[in-house]
Amino acid sequence: MTPERYKRYKTTLDRRQPDLTVVTDRVHKPHNLAAIVRTCDAVGIGEFHYTLPRVGYRSLPGTTMGSHQWVTRRSYDTVQEGIDYLKSTGFKIFAAHFSTRAVNFRVVDYTQPCAILLGAEKQGVSATAAEVADEHIIIPMQGMVASYNVSVAAAIILSEAQRQRENKGLYNHVRLEQFVYQQLLFRWCHPLVAELCDKHQLPYPPLDHEGIIIEQQQWYNQVKALLNSSVKKHD
Repeated sequence: MTPERYKRYKTTLDRRQPDLTVVTDRVHKPHNLAAIVRTCDAVGIGEFHYTLPRVGYRSLPGTTMGSHQWVTRRSYDTVQEGIDYLKSTGFKIFAAHFSTRAVNFRVVDYTQPCAILLGAEKQGVSATAAEVADEHIIIPMQGMVASYNVSVAAAIILSEAQRQRENKGLYNHVRLEQFVYQQLLFRWCHPLVAELCDKHQLPYPPLDHEGIIIEQQQWYNQVKALLNSSVKKHD
């Protein structure tokens, strides 16, 4: 862990937007999912929601070309489950969906807690999801094609969301809860140690001002002794 790397982690977490996210409605092509997750990270979104692709398609893990370690993913069996969860936590749902009530994506207020709902590559947002969405938004088209690729649409909409949030100063102060911030920071700094702690339900050890585990060798010795003791009890 270099001081530069540690500073980069903290700067990234300082700008995370916990009340902005994306939820996909059975988007299944790996390269589209990868691009969407990369865009989420780029605009400060730390949590991505998606419904499981139908049988025959690869799932999201392993397709995000490195972005998955920076963006937490929540999967659902149905899009309704994802929408219900987000609404229960105060999010409005803005569906990228062409309908009689659709408005230009630029007129929507993305500075409030909101989730951008994106539909599958050919079918778009399902009728069920469209029905419960708070708003329908569209990107005006000037050519012959009817719509943008889903990952491109995500980038365009999220770019507008970022612009609005920058204008309101939402990137200028830490918005993550302190506990969440510290947990993520540790996982980024020490992923293998975090995995060990999570596996054995151990608290993460404290870090110093450069992201190094305090009294690291002593902590390792204590954990080793604890795990050995646990093994003996089960023998």
